[in-house]
Amino acid sequence: MRAMAESLTAPAAAAAAAIHNRRRVDGVLLVDKPAGPSSNAVLGHVKRLFGASKAGHTGTLDPLASGLLPICFGEATKFARFLLEGDKRYTATVRFGIATATSDAEGEVTAVHEVEFDEARLRAALAAAVGPQLQVPPKHSALKHAGRPHYAWARAGIDVPRTPRDITIHALRLVEWSSPDAIIEIGCSKGTYVRAVATSLGDTLGCGAHLAALRRTGSGGFDVRDAVTVETLEALDEAGRGRLLRPVSALVSHLPRAELDGPAARSFRHGQPVALAYDGSGFAAVYAVGGPLIGVADHRQAMLVPVRLIVGEDCATS
Repeated sequence: MRAMAESLTAPAAAAAAAIHNRRRVDGVLLVDKPAGPSSNAVLGHVKRLFGASKAGHTGTLDPLASGLLPICFGEATKFARFLLEGDKRYTATVRFGIATATSDAEGEVTAVHEVEFDEARLRAALAAAVGPQLQVPPKHSALKHAGRPHYAWARAGIDVPRTPRDITIHALRLVEWSSPDAIIEIGCSKGTYVRAVATSLGDTLGCGAHLAALRRTGSGGFDVRDAVTVETLEALDEAGRGRLLRPVSALVSHLPRAELDGPAARSFRHGQPVALAYDGSGFAAVYAVGGPLIGVADHRQAMLVPVRLIVGEDCATS
């Protein structure tokens, strides 16, 4: 882990060579983030390895969390929002009997209780927590109040309003129960704080709880089993890294597909709405007939209204 931390703060030899000439890179890379470094640290290191001029990640993982961190390069950054809005999957370790100030393992212990429930009660609590609900974000979150993150107010000892948010817990499956720890698989909507799920379960079972470990296993249609580690990236040459990139269209593969012929495709590429009627409304991925992705549109009143456009071809290239 120490070697990993050092590699993320000091560019490796391959990264140092790439940094000399920033270049356009377009596509999506699935990274298996290790526990320890921040998501931004991993992003910065991977960006240097590719020598990319533009990159961003799609959904922050806390430093203590590991797992799937999709990184978008170039034109793909325009479409990151469509992955951010997708469902997520996690494997979480919830430690019962200990509550912390931050609802995770980094926070100061605020309460300790005996863990007296059995597996049947735990399973019942998990089943009861599934479904649409309002969730109050943790005090230590990056959401902002009056221009400052909630965690900054919390560290200053100041309570600020935290607005409940609509979320949906799609599934809570118990993988392993060895008191006081439960390993749980979670499927949830965007905006769900797994720390808050852990705290809520602790409250339901009357003993408090916190999130001891977290691994993101899925985001949208992507799976951590298809992700690559930072160490693997460091060991590859430029061509090898390039072959790992997915096309920009991978970010919008879950959207309805619309195809345009030559004249209509040219108009759409220039930001002009195009008439096209089909069942349904909302966002659609727009392709040239028999060709690449050219953008995303908002389909309303039988019109495709451009929302995001690709400059150049939809490709993953290094």
